[in-house]
Amino acid sequence: MHKLLSYLFILCCAVGYAQQPQKPSSVEIYHKIEKLNFLGSALYIAAHPDDENTRLISYLSNEDMAHTGYLALTRGDGGQNLIGLELRELLGVIRTQELIEARKIDGGEQFFSRANDFGFSKVPNETLQIWDKEEVLEDMVWVIRKFQPDVIINRFDHRTPGSTHGHHTSSAMLTQEAYSLASDPHYAADQLKYVNTWQPKRVFFNVSWWFFGGKEQFDKDDKSKYINLSTGVYYPMLGKSNQEIAALSRSRHRSQGFGTSGARGDDMEYLELIKGSNLKDKQNLFEGIDTSWNRVKGGKEIGEAVQQILNNFDFKNPSASVPALTAVYINIANIEDKHWKEIKLKEIKEIIAACSGLFIEAVAENQSATPGSDISVRWEAINRSSIPIVLKYISVLPENKTFIQDLGLDNNIYQGNTISVTIPKTANYTSPYWLKEKGNKGMYTVSDQQNIGIPDIIREMEVSFVIEVNGVAIPFTKELVYKYTDPAFGEVYQPFDVVPAVTTKIVNKVQLFKDNRKQQVLVKIHAGKDNCSGNLELRLPDTWRVNPASIPFDLKNKGSEITVSFEVIPPTEPEEAEAESVALIDGAEYDKEQIIIDYPHIAKQQVLMPSTAKFTKVDLEIKGRRIAYIMGAGDNVPESLRQMGYEVTLLTPEAISPEALAGFDAVIMGIRCYNVLESLEFKQQVLFDYVKEGGNMVVQYNTTGHLSIKDVAPYPIRISRDRVTEEDAKVTFLDPSNAVLNRPNKITDRDFKGWVQEQGLYYPDEWASEFTPILSSHDKGESPKKGALLIAKHGKGYYIYTGLSFFRELPEGVSGAYRLMANIIALGK
Repeated sequence: MHKLLSYLFILCCAVGYAQQPQKPSSVEIYHKIEKLNFLGSALYIAAHPDDENTRLISYLSNEDMAHTGYLALTRGDGGQNLIGLELRELLGVIRTQELIEARKIDGGEQFFSRANDFGFSKVPNETLQIWDKEEVLEDMVWVIRKFQPDVIINRFDHRTPGSTHGHHTSSAMLTQEAYSLASDPHYAADQLKYVNTWQPKRVFFNVSWWFFGGKEQFDKDDKSKYINLSTGVYYPMLGKSNQEIAALSRSRHRSQGFGTSGARGDDMEYLELIKGSNLKDKQNLFEGIDTSWNRVKGGKEIGEAVQQILNNFDFKNPSASVPALTAVYINIANIEDKHWKEIKLKEIKEIIAACSGLFIEAVAENQSATPGSDISVRWEAINRSSIPIVLKYISVLPENKTFIQDLGLDNNIYQGNTISVTIPKTANYTSPYWLKEKGNKGMYTVSDQQNIGIPDIIREMEVSFVIEVNGVAIPFTKELVYKYTDPAFGEVYQPFDVVPAVTTKIVNKVQLFKDNRKQQVLVKIHAGKDNCSGNLELRLPDTWRVNPASIPFDLKNKGSEITVSFEVIPPTEPEEAEAESVALIDGAEYDKEQIIIDYPHIAKQQVLMPSTAKFTKVDLEIKGRRIAYIMGAGDNVPESLRQMGYEVTLLTPEAISPEALAGFDAVIMGIRCYNVLESLEFKQQVLFDYVKEGGNMVVQYNTTGHLSIKDVAPYPIRISRDRVTEEDAKVTFLDPSNAVLNRPNKITDRDFKGWVQEQGLYYPDEWASEFTPILSSHDKGESPKKGALLIAKHGKGYYIYTGLSFFRELPEGVSGAYRLMANIIALGK
């Protein structure tokens, strides 16, 4: 029988909520049994979420049946967000979950290193200076030793530094070192307390046409020197191609706008052998590697038994395979090879549960609770087959409290009850583990070696069901979840979270002080439990004055929230400071802000971050008051403009008209607006006419990809991929007397100090003579880039194009960015 894919579950993932339990069909079950009989592993390595080749991962996992993983060195924290306002660490949380969902579809397993995506890097030398090269290398070796891949595949070429993102090339360069070091017992020897050394058999480079500058050039290349994999597999029982499966996986990358359509027909992937022995069979990456059960001692009998199960599988009655499967389970549990034992025990337990129609879960009465509290948990167990099954006992972890059951599960008879569970006082709060310790620009800090590489939040609250199936005791562990019925979507699952007794949030994440007058600072206090009372403090350096010193609060009900107000007087001189809100309850300090990330295509996430804000005393004057803002891909610039003192109105493209724009001092186009708003094509002349009549139009960066219009500006301009990634690069003023550098704020070199991640991106590299370039800067070793800020007089008003990263700098409270933006808006006033 042809190898089958678990496409029915794919459809469920595509339209459902991420936490819903799997309920596999007979087709899926058969596919899982096929994979049970293949003992080979492949690890794909690249730099970011969305770098992976889902066609190849799907092919390896579902056609070759290999245990397939993807190691992304970063979580994509430095990218842009097309679905919301989250950036940096919070964007990394979203992109992490998107990768987890993608792997559920294409059949892979996800891993990460501790490397932080600090933004675009042009060369690997810069990348490896900002990352801790040795720590990233150790993480890669750790994943290789733990995953034990027979083959490794790089997305990028280690021999072409400077031709692509520095992170990309670095991922391939480091792979070459990790390939050898993973087998060296003297390298990272502390890891060997948990894993063994490992030597992969081969390393490949996944060649693609875009490494050649285009498909035409690639078509001319000699393909005979590569391994040519025919990945355009069609699965007739499902009516789907491998490319269609891969497209569904790729389309999980919603925050990056990487939705794609599935293709059909012949498809090729090309691999270049970099290390290891040559292949005679160019369709078998595992040539010469025993991928049968014979590779483990005592495995021959297991392989034969699994093949017999496949031969006799009854798609109408999968439970007929359970007696044979339980016998295989016992044999796998007795093998000496710990690595394959762990992998295959997990696989066969899922198969046994699926074949018997066994459904078990544990659901908390509330979505969250605090350490030390008691909660009610409703468990459910049902056997939907004639196989004799007994629920022996239930254990709750980490409390390790056991409930004896000895309950027979008769065919299709619901069994369930409520138990009382105490969350340990020492329980960790639920939050991404890689954000719990303070990191730096290039690296996250993870002290526990065993946590490194784990993709998801580590959830401690679990329920273990020991089930006797056909006389064999098998433990099944389930994460504690919460679920409710939504009137539109029906049954909705969410993770269960352990939360602090109280969390706080400074309402304005950046607060500007333009003079010496006191300002009100609002702080929200949120109760994580009933009867939550204490005192709140707002802590600032001694140069800032806060009144009162503390504010008492008393919240009776869990989930209730109040907002309190402090008076803050800034220092007399310009200064940037971090404010921290801290709640004190019975001598304990609570200094976290609770951030909830909730999108339908990923699991709901609780992120606990330090409850801080940036307070900036800045010499800032503004001219004009009313701003129209057309949101593009999504940014926090409008809130920053309000902090500056402007009245900001958000306009949709459909609302743009001469009458609607009348009275605005400036119209500001959000980032990538011409990439994502097709309807701007019909509004561009209205905007240009607004400028002619005396308005200012400020266009922030757009990418070189799809543009909704031909003429971004009233005069010719060409957007390029030029950027300045070194945020501290020296800036030269090309037109020092220009009003934008002098009124109402005098711009100096100091205004470009303290910028974050990058100075700017996607600068124009050609423009008409009507434009005046204002600034010049460049990364080390490069020619000057003069397209960061271009100004053109158009009629009575001004058209301004800027690639400067205001969308990053303003929300970070960078003083100079505020002053320069004020001058841009003030042109002609």
